Amino acid sequence: MHHNENGLHLGFLIFPGFPMACLTSAIEPLRAANEIIGRRAFRWSVVAETGSRVVSSAEVGFDPDLALADLENVDQLYILSGPSGRFQNARSSNAALRRLARHGTGIGAFSGGIFPLARSGLLDGHKASVHWCYETAFKAEFPNVLASEKVITIDRGRLTAAGATAVFDLMLRLIDQQLGAEAMTEVACWFQHPFMRGEEVEQKIPTLRSDRTEDMLPAPVARAIRLFAEHIEDPIQIAEVAEAVDLSSRQFDRSFKRSTGQSPLKYYRLLRLKKARQMALYSNDTITEIALAVGYASTTPLVRHYIQAFGVTPQEDRKQANLFRVKENAPLPAI
Repeated sequence: MHHNENGLHLGFLIFPGFPMACLTSAIEPLRAANEIIGRRAFRWSVVAETGSRVVSSAEVGFDPDLALADLENVDQLYILSGPSGRFQNARSSNAALRRLARHGTGIGAFSGGIFPLARSGLLDGHKASVHWCYETAFKAEFPNVLASEKVITIDRGRLTAAGATAVFDLMLRLIDQQLGAEAMTEVACWFQHPFMRGEEVEQKIPTLRSDRTEDMLPAPVARAIRLFAEHIEDPIQIAEVAEAVDLSSRQFDRSFKRSTGQSPLKYYRLLRLKKARQMALYSNDTITEIALAVGYASTTPLVRHYIQAFGVTPQEDRKQANLFRVKENAPLPAI
């Protein structure tokens, strides 16, 4: 990382419907670091594809400092977007990103920003942190990117963070590299931020319909949830899972229900349906392709279970989402 006389310069490229929390989680710790050491160790620019106003997912508007084509001397550039974010002029804007990458700019993305970054081709063959709520859709659209469950991934000039808290941690890491552990710790304490998570930390995944995350559950149940998550496309029998976690079918059923509030079968089915819903909302796959991707042999049982879980068919769900995107000019919830 090169030290700049004028401090490290970071660019934040915002798309319509971007998650505002990721922008503030990036800028605030850098501002605090500057104040603590009494000089501008960090500078930042808010960038957009064109110079015009960009509205976040919370409907707060931002006026960018400059357009992407005018961005030159920047040490790192991060993309902030929802999963449906696309450049209006993909050819010239992706060329601008590639030009920056060639000149040594670190290129990254926060949360749904990995989608437009992956669409540019700059993530091909790289590892990237993918927020759990986008994982299925992302893997389906970008098989050439290695999707990681870690909160932060840094791989050969590509820096990705899944969600706003991970962004804060990534900035703390940057402060640590540039200014040392003392300044980093003081920034963390200013914001009452508990600790810095490194690349090795996995995302906490909420247990379906429960207020716990999986690392709070009894070991056999947590292991079963992992096994379910690993067997989306190729369904596994509940009895096999019970055997794998060394419990009888009855013990497993009881323990699972006590921990999560529902039977393993229901839990597993809902997990697969939620993945199907991500694909219905965030990918262009056909319903048949979606059914196969989540372990259904045909569309009929998928559609039946989907209606039970979400009250609409996958086609209706997709139609409503697209209508909302067009009408409101905003993507679906961005993390």
